[in-house]
Amino acid sequence: MATTTPDRVDHELLAELRRNGRASWAELARLVGLSAPSVQERVRRLEERGYITGWTAVVPPASLGLGVTALVGVVLSEDAEQEHVADLLRDVAAIEDCWLVAGEEDFLVKVRAADVAGLEAILGALQRIKGISRTRTTVVLSTRWEGRTPPGVQAAE
Repeated sequence: MATTTPDRVDHELLAELRRNGRASWAELARLVGLSAPSVQERVRRLEERGYITGWTAVVPPASLGLGVTALVGVVLSEDAEQEHVADLLRDVAAIEDCWLVAGEEDFLVKVRAADVAGLEAILGALQRIKGISRTRTTVVLSTRWEGRTPPGVQAAE
């Protein structure tokens, strides 16, 4: 994991890579005022220190036939072990994200399904997992945005 704090240039690089992960070394260099080899080395160090944990393509779920998104609160039974249930949730392919949360639920998961019947099947599979007492589902009607950096996150000086 991270051992040193990113400086202003690192923060600028991270922000640019979040905006355009396909930017060339030359383009990034121009934006942050360094040479392309220096930028390449900094990005490599950011990867090594855990500030960049992977590279991915963002694909609209609907283009994959996944037209239904739901947030499912998961409540564990009294005798359930959190880590064991988290491992079992990881095996459910329809779960895109999983968070341990404070409140009435223990976990909140985001699931994608082709349609309502698919969502019903996913919920049935979740309810059969040993250690899950009950679920509470909120169906997403539309997505205004996803994956943005929270407001107020700025480069360190």
